[in-house]
Amino acid sequence: MSDSHIGRATVLAEALPYIQKYSGKTIVVKYGGNAMVSQELREAVISDVVLLHLVGIHVVVVHGGGPEINDMLTKVGKKSKFVDGLRYTDGETMDIVQQVLCGKVNKDLVATMGRKGARALGLCGMDGGLFQAVQKDERYGLVGEITGVEPAPVTVALENGYIPVVSTVAQGTDENPAYNINADTAAAKLAVALKAEKLILLTDVRGLLRDPKDESTLLQEVELYSVPGLVQDGVITGGMIPKVDCCVEAVRSGVGSTVILDGRIPHSILIELLSDEGIGTMLK
Repeated sequence: MSDSHIGRATVLAEALPYIQKYSGKTIVVKYGGNAMVSQELREAVISDVVLLHLVGIHVVVVHGGGPEINDMLTKVGKKSKFVDGLRYTDGETMDIVQQVLCGKVNKDLVATMGRKGARALGLCGMDGGLFQAVQKDERYGLVGEITGVEPAPVTVALENGYIPVVSTVAQGTDENPAYNINADTAAAKLAVALKAEKLILLTDVRGLLRDPKDESTLLQEVELYSVPGLVQDGVITGGMIPKVDCCVEAVRSGVGSTVILDGRIPHSILIELLSDEGIGTMLK
C-alpha cells in the first residue's frame, strides 16, 4: 500500500470525531469575495458544502455577489458608488441587485450543488419574510437595517433534506418593498435565529493577524472580552471591525462559535471544521 493511500486514510480517520461532533448541527457559511470569483475556489467551496451536507451536517449558505453586481451595472452603463464602504443603492441599482442576487448568482449556486449530487434550494430574504428591514440611512439609498428574521423557510428546507442557499435582499417593512443588506450581518442574524453551532465568514484574508504584514502572527482563537483591546491596539481595523462585530453579536446571542476564514485557500471549510489544524480565527 502506498504512502498516499495511508495519508488519505489518516485524513479520513482524523475527520471522524469532527463529523460526529457536528452531525445534526447547523453551520451557517457566509460566501463571497475571491472565493466566489475564482472558478477553482468556487468549486472547492461548493464541494466542501456538499460533503458536509452528505455526512449529516445542516449547512446553510448565505451569499453576496458584489463583483457580479458591478459587472451588470457596467453593462447598463451605471457607475458603482460607495458610501462609507456600503454600496449606494438607488432604485435602478436595487432592481439590478435583486436580479443578480436573487436570480443569476443564487440559481447558479443551486445548480452547481445539484451537479455535485446535493439537493439545494434557492431562497432570498423576501421569501416568507426571511429578512425584514427598514432603511438604514437615506445617504446609503435602499440599504437596509435588519429588524427581524423569520427562519421558517430555512428550517423547512433543512428538515426536507435541502441545502438552503440564501441571497441577501430583505423585505422592507416601511415604505420601500426591498432592501440591499450586508451579507455578513445577514449571515450572523440568521445563525442566531437558527441557533447554529457555528458561523463561518469566508473572507480574502487569513483571519486576525497580530502583525498585518506577517501571516505567521495569525490569532487562532480570540475570546470576546479581548476584542476591545485588539481594536485599541490596531489589530482589528477598517473593514474587519464590522465583521468582528457580527461575530461578537452572534456568539453573545447563542451561536456556539464564529470563524473568520480565508476563502482563498482551497477546501478551507473542510480544513477548519474536520481537521486538527484550524486555519482561521475563531471567536468564542
